[in-house]
Amino acid sequence: MPDLPRLNPAIRAFESGKPAFVPFSPAEIGAAQAIGAQPFDGVVFEMEHNPYDIRQLRDCMQYMLDREQILKSGSLAPAVAPMVRIPPNGGELNQFIAKQVLDIGVYGIVWPHVSTVEEARNAVQACRYPRPREAEYYEPAGQRGDAPRTAARYWGIDQPTYYKRADTWPLNPQGEVLVIIMCEEKRAIRNLPQMLKEVPGIGVVLIGEGDLSQDMGFPRQYEHPEVARAINDILDICKDAGVPCGHPHVDANNVEGLIEQGFRWLMPAPTLSFAALQKGRAKSGRA
Repeated sequence: MPDLPRLNPAIRAFESGKPAFVPFSPAEIGAAQAIGAQPFDGVVFEMEHNPYDIRQLRDCMQYMLDREQILKSGSLAPAVAPMVRIPPNGGELNQFIAKQVLDIGVYGIVWPHVSTVEEARNAVQACRYPRPREAEYYEPAGQRGDAPRTAARYWGIDQPTYYKRADTWPLNPQGEVLVIIMCEEKRAIRNLPQMLKEVPGIGVVLIGEGDLSQDMGFPRQYEHPEVARAINDILDICKDAGVPCGHPHVDANNVEGLIEQGFRWLMPAPTLSFAALQKGRAKSGRA
């Protein structure tokens, strides 16, 4: 199979210097179809706080496939890349769940509560196939089990090509899989510079404002000076490391300001705030 263009629209946005717009959504077919019809770059199906139902996730992914869009675009790249937030916190190290969702074809995984170098390394390792030690991009050594058939079919490519592209970006420039770690605790902020320095393959750091504010003693007081300072600290650390930073609560009132601050992974509420998507795309020159 000849070299393919970029498949993951969120990575394509990053590589073009633009922010990516990727909402959370319940794993419901109607929501998946509605999001798939909008100019988002991806969607994160929420299975941390919602039930972990791999059959429902698979159904949503299938209903997002649009043959007319594929025909008109002349590309195998999805218009909106399906991703998922999985249930385990970083410290639980449940790699099998990452394996299951990758094996049905998702393009990214959001890992909740990643607060240490070990937990960050586990997240990346779980999303990578093993390779010989002398191979390019060896570290962090992959631990994903080998069962590519369904994912390769969903991506529309043969299995050898899938092996080449089903790696973590930006560690592997050809990779199409995003590892998104959530920064949700004070200790995560302390450890974040070391995580980003020692663990290549982290694609996005997503701020978990709710849990972070809880951990700081100011539940959901996002405007509290200490919480706001912590959020700015995370953003600054990501900027210094050259890693996109994500904001989970985006609406038409704050999207332009978040872009100006430098957030590059923006999560508008899909059923409430298509206006935020439209304003955000216009602000970032993607209208």
